[in-house]
Amino acid sequence: HAAAERRQAQIGQRLSALEEAKAQTLANLEEARQKRAALSESLDALEEPASLAGILESFRARAMAERAQAGEARAALAALRNEAAARAARVSAITREIASWAERRDRAQDRLGELEERLASAQEEQERLAETPETFVEQRRSLLNALEEADANRRAAADARVEAETRLAEADRAARLALDAMSAAREDKARSEAQLEAAKQRLVDVEHTIAHELEATPDELANVAGLKDGDALPELPDIERRLESLRSDRDRLGAVNLRAEEELAEIDSQREKMIAERDDLAEAIRKLRAAIASLNKEGRERLLVAFERVNVHFKELFTLLFDGGAAELQLVESDDPLEAGLDILARPPGKKPQTMTLLSGGEQALTAMSLIFAVFLTNPSPICVLDEVDAPLDDSNVERFCDLLEEMRKKTDPRFVTITHSPITMARMDRLFGVTQAERGISQLVSVDLEQAEKFALAS
Repeated sequence: HAAAERRQAQIGQRLSALEEAKAQTLANLEEARQKRAALSESLDALEEPASLAGILESFRARAMAERAQAGEARAALAALRNEAAARAARVSAITREIASWAERRDRAQDRLGELEERLASAQEEQERLAETPETFVEQRRSLLNALEEADANRRAAADARVEAETRLAEADRAARLALDAMSAAREDKARSEAQLEAAKQRLVDVEHTIAHELEATPDELANVAGLKDGDALPELPDIERRLESLRSDRDRLGAVNLRAEEELAEIDSQREKMIAERDDLAEAIRKLRAAIASLNKEGRERLLVAFERVNVHFKELFTLLFDGGAAELQLVESDDPLEAGLDILARPPGKKPQTMTLLSGGEQALTAMSLIFAVFLTNPSPICVLDEVDAPLDDSNVERFCDLLEEMRKKTDPRFVTITHSPITMARMDRLFGVTQAERGISQLVSVDLEQAEKFALAS
């Protein structure tokens, strides 16, 4: 900003110089025009010989050169004005950027207050935890995000605490230096006052002794001692050393800081406030860690219970769909259930145990269907919508899928809504809903109760 201001000042000086040059050029141009007019009048009165024509051409060339100089001066003036406007815009941008950084600093100071609000939000999220594994997984993700944010806030708070401790140490050093300076000043003042009182008393004693013993004043001592002007005084080195010592003591006293005690009190108050804030922050971090540990413990317990229930249902449904074989779910990559991944180990009839990716497309679809229905059996809902889940299956696997739905109806009491194009699946449903167009552009919903239709067919 200062460099821009200096540059702006230089540009202003150049503009002023160019304005003066422009004025001078215009004056010269006007003078040339006047001379030209005078010469034209003279030429009109005289005959035009060849010499006068040459002089006229020289004056014309000079006038054209001065016009060119004036044009260049105007162009330079316009360029400098544009540059000055650009510099002013840059200065304004720098001012706005400074204001923006100040606002960011204020927002950073407000981050510490957000820690408690996020902790309260995390506790509310804990209370709203549902019993279903899917909801728990979503809550776990949000809690992990909150944990990462809290950890980031903790690191920021730790940095703030380190900075506060640094400022506190600097304040302590400043306070100690102030106390030392104040103590030294008090000692020097007391010593000087004692020396001054002693000197005054000594002066009074000397004057009293002089008056009593010599019956003279101090100004008359030279005459009494018989000393003349210019004579050396007795024991002059001792007197000079004493005088220099008194002057040094006076210089060491210096100026006394009368607000030292008040400044020390203010520093102590700030130090106590920073210590209290540090303790509050440490306590908040401890409570947050305890809450996170409690949530992780409860989450591990619930996850393991839900995992075992889903695994049991998955094994049963896999055996039912494949008419044999075995499968299981495994937690891998970590001993902590919250951090572990999920792996599916399946063994269709007549094959070796292998992972999900090594199965065929139909086998993968049936295995995924077993897992989905295992989760559904763990926490069943009143309605289950199946959108073309039998599309990748062949006819035999579609039959197994329909048998699975029948088994699910026996174990639970949901209502299955199946969207399908398979005639086999349609034949196993209780009621069919279809959309037809009796006329172009007019759709009509058609429903058929298969059980009722079967009864009508038997009755007929």
